[in-house]
Amino acid sequence: METAVTKKGQTNIPAAIRKRYQIQEGARLVWLDEGDVIRVIPVPADPVAALRGSAKGERLLKRLLQQRQEDRQRGS
Repeated sequence: METAVTKKGQTNIPAAIRKRYQIQEGARLVWLDEGDVIRVIPVPADPVAALRGSAKGERLLKRLLQQRQEDRQRGS
């Protein structure tokens, strides 16, 4: 998808992208300049809610407990 930039430096977000990423009027965007690439990342209105459930199936508690046990064994 391609858009143009106005004299004021403004551009439009294509409708398909707005829908896919649920970008509404007033939404915040972060612009990351990575040298040869510019990334535009939508900032969720509620970042905590957006992350909820993102680590499901990762067995984080089990991994944490294993790491603590290994740390204790190394310390002995």
